[in-house]
Parts: sequence; structure tokens; C-alpha cells
Amino acid sequence: MGSLQIMSKDARKSKGEQEECTGDGSVDFHGRPAIRQQTGKWGAGTIILLNQGLATLAFFGVGINLVLFLTRVLQQDNAEAANSVSKWTGTVYIFSLVGAFLSDSYWGRYKTCAIFQAIFVVGLVLLSLATQIFLLTPKGCGDETTPCKPHSSWVIGLFYVSIYMVALGNGGYQPNIATFGADQFDEEDSKESHSKVSFFSYFYLALNLGSLFSNTILGYFEDEGMWALGFWASTASAFLALVLFLGGTKQYRHFKPSGNPLSRISQVIVSASKKCRVHIPPGEEDSLYDEDRCIDKSNAGARKMLHTHGFKFLDRAAYLTTQDMEQLKQNEYNPWRLCPVSQVEEVKCIARLLPIWLCTIIYSVVFTQMASLFVEQGDAMNTKISNFRIPAASMSSFDIISVAFFIFLFRRVLDPLVRRVRGKGLTELQRMGIGLVIAIIAMISAGIVECYRLKYAQKDCKHCQGSSSLSIFWQVPQYALIGASEVFMYVGQLEFFNAQAPDGLKSFGSALCMTSISLGNYVSSLLVSIVMKISTVDNMPGWIPGNLNKGHLDRFYFLLAGLTAIDLVIYIACATWYKSMKLGEKGGENNKDQDYGV
Repeated sequence: MGSLQIMSKDARKSKGEQEECTGDGSVDFHGRPAIRQQTGKWGAGTIILLNQGLATLAFFGVGINLVLFLTRVLQQDNAEAANSVSKWTGTVYIFSLVGAFLSDSYWGRYKTCAIFQAIFVVGLVLLSLATQIFLLTPKGCGDETTPCKPHSSWVIGLFYVSIYMVALGNGGYQPNIATFGADQFDEEDSKESHSKVSFFSYFYLALNLGSLFSNTILGYFEDEGMWALGFWASTASAFLALVLFLGGTKQYRHFKPSGNPLSRISQVIVSASKKCRVHIPPGEEDSLYDEDRCIDKSNAGARKMLHTHGFKFLDRAAYLTTQDMEQLKQNEYNPWRLCPVSQVEEVKCIARLLPIWLCTIIYSVVFTQMASLFVEQGDAMNTKISNFRIPAASMSSFDIISVAFFIFLFRRVLDPLVRRVRGKGLTELQRMGIGLVIAIIAMISAGIVECYRLKYAQKDCKHCQGSSSLSIFWQVPQYALIGASEVFMYVGQLEFFNAQAPDGLKSFGSALCMTSISLGNYVSSLLVSIVMKISTVDNMPGWIPGNLNKGHLDRFYFLLAGLTAIDLVIYIACATWYKSMKLGEKGGENNKDQDYGV
């Protein structure tokens, strides 16, 4: 009998452990508190990683060779094609802000991911149909020897509609899937918290491994003129990614959207402006409003943000004046005149993040060269091994291999070694700085390779593919260095913005990473235009002409190295100035009673 009682207690204990809820406030698909053992963790995380890999394969199946598609099929010149790719890629990441806003405010991350992935699939279907039926005329055109005929305006319009639907779908999905994956791990649990940090490295690895197939197999088919086959393969991969994502619905953990962040930010700015002449006496922490009931109920699950020094002007939004006290006594609350400290700190947090974010844009200018000028440079080198021609775009495979190697090296070797020596690991900001240093070296390497490519190039060539005897494998160091810099910059950036963004703006934090890439593409396009305008005076061919053998692409690479060095100095100053946010308990609870005396 005693043994039966013990077994009964053990059974109840086991059941209690099995039904233990998460401590971070996450819910399941039906809105009930998420059960730790039944939801999230690496089960759901793995589905999201596979989804990311397949979606990335689909995206890069279009993006990696887009510059060659524009030159061979749409007959654009090198500079115009490079600018078109930069603008398109930039638009992809601008749309990430749209996805982040809808996710944080209204739809939640799961619904946002599902909707934008569906748009992504539709865009790929249109692109594949337009390419197969209308763009590849005459049949067999689009390779390095057979140009395509000019197309009508409506066909070109259909092409741009389809690729910008791809941009919208991928852009709106990307910032949310990273944050949604991180949501599957409970920060309040030590083991899951450690897994959450690791997730970002594996997420970036999945992103790169997903593009490996695009850069090699699909890149080869497209380079040989089989564009329709490459685009249909991308469509199939995107559709499979969507089905896989929807199949894991019951396993996911969710966080409810927190309402429109623009209104919360605007309330703080307006409230502070109305009190611009108010003087806050010393000891202002005791005079700042922190009434829990005034916090937006949709954001009640967020952790409380504690008062920090800096941006004193914004503190006026939470300062209790005599008029505010009278309104509170009458149970009247005006959020456009008085805001709680936690809401003010949310705005301060964003203000502190922006300088760091701005410093990442120049790095993204360097990063975007892999999809444009690196490809054009490689296409003008010796790309043959025996009778096999290596597609220039496939050289980015060395970037992917480098990313995989350095993620392993950092997680397994460098990070444990640094912790042993310093007692703590490298911070996200330190890693991002290291990424900038490596990016400078990568651009110097690319410039040196271009100097030697020009030395062994035929100046007067009609079709300049393979016009230099210098092997394309001399590009390996610049691709490998970019890959190493990504591990420090982009993985660190993902972790940093996800950790430092307020709870109600997590997707916005991930979107900041993507919009830095977006602006990097636009800045790259602007730089190319400025350089070409300045360098083509007096009938000179310019630094990046249609015939690269008559230009000076090396000078453009060295220019980027110099700009990145200047950016590094500014970044160090901003990183030194940055102060982390202070967090209280979940749900807006405070650890002490508030005194609202004036």
C-alpha cells in the first residue's frame, strides 16, 4: 500500500513537471499559457531553422544571379545592373520594417510570417511564369553568348512586379522568423536561455547553408541560361518552407502583439514637449510617474523598464506636475500629457540603439558587394578549370563555408578561450567592432586582387567574360574574410538588437539588422553613381565602366576600405557611450511602492 502511495505521488509530481508553464509569459496557439514540455525549445526551433534554410535557398535562387539576369536577359549595362540589384535588395530589407510593425502591433509573429511567406511564394510563381513564357526569347537566350531580344514595357513591368512581390514577401517574413525562433526559448529558464543565445548563431548558419545550394547548383544552371529551371526550383523550395512552417503550428510558443508602438513613442515626445519649461528638481526618480494601471494593457506582459540617466528631456513626460496630480485624484489620465517611466524608457532605449545601428550601414555597403561587383569582377577573370566553367556567383560559396567555419570556431574555441582568460566572453558590441576590422581587410584584399586582375587583362575585348588570365580563385580570400566578418558583425547584431530592444518591439529589433543592410544597398548604389559621375569627366571611362578592364574597380574597393575605417572610429565612440537598459519584473510589477509626491 505504501509503495502504491509513493508511486501515486511520483505520478502526480511527474504530471506537474510535465505541465509546468513557461516563465516568460508565452502562450500556445489557443492563447493559453504555454506548457514547457509540450511547446517550444529545439523541437520548434529546428522546424524554424529548416524553414529559414529553405526560404533562403528560394530567395538567393533569385538574388544571387540577378545582376547577370539583368545584363544578359534585360540587356542592362554593368553599372545599371549593379544599381538595380542594390535598389531591389535594399527594398527587400525596407519591407522588413513593414513586417516588424504589423507583427509587434497587430498580427503577432506567427501570423505575420505565414502571410508574408504566402506572398513570397506567389511572387516566385509569377517570376517563373514570366521568365519561361515571355523573357527568354528567343529560346535558349540568356547565357553568356546568346543575348535576348528587347522586351515590351508590359513584360518588363510584369518582371518588376514579380521580383518586388518576392522582395515584399521575404522582407516582411525575415525579421519576424528570427525573433519567432528566439521566442521558443524561455529566458527565465537557465538552460533555455543559453539555447536562445546559441539559436542566433544556428539561425545565421541555416541562412547561409540554405543559400549554398543556390550559389552552386542553381547558380550553375542559371549561369548556363536555364533561368526558368532555377526560378521554378526556388518556387518549390519556398512552397515547401511554407508547408513546413504551418505543420509546426501546434508546437510554437507565441507572444501577444503589444499594440501600436508609434502611438506610445509619440505620446512620450508630445508629453515631454508640453512640459519643456518644467524644471525637474534633484531626486527626480521619486517624482516620476509609474502607475501600473496607466500602462497599455496590451503591453502588460512586458518586463518593466526602470529609470535610467540620460535623455533628461524625455523624463519630463513622466514628471508629475500639480495639474497631473489633480487629474489623477479625479481618476482622469491623459497619456498625451503624462506617461509612465517604463514607456519613457522604451523611447530612450530606441534612441540609444540608433547610433549603433547607423554605424552598421557602412559595413552593409561592404557586404552587398558580394552580390554585385564581386560577381562582375569574377566574371571578368579566368573561370575555367579544364573544360568546366565556374559561375562567378558561385564563388560566394566560400563566404558560406567561411561563415560555417567561423561560427564553429567562435562557439567551440574562441569564446571558451576568451572566457577562460578574461572571466567573461566578448560582448555583442565588441564582436561587431571585430567584424568591422575584418571588413576593412576584406576590401583591401579585393582591391589588391583587382590590381593583379587588371595587370593580366586584355584591355580591348568585345565580350569581357574571362578576359583576364588571373584565376577566379584569387577571389577566395575576400569572400572568406567577408564570411568571417559576418559571424562577428551580423550574428552579434542579431543578438544585440534582440536583447536590447524593449519587449514590445522585439521584431523591430531584428528589423533594424535588416534595414541596415537595406540602407547599405542604397548607399552602395549612391556611391557607385557618385563615383561614376566624378570619374567619367573629360570622356574618361570611369572606375566601373561596362568594360571593367578599362576601369579602376580597385580604387572603389580601397575607397570602401577607407570609409569603413572611418566608420570603425565612430562606432568605437558610440559603443563606448552606449548604456544598456535596466529591466524589472515581468508584467510591469515594481519592487517597491511609488511615492507620487511633487
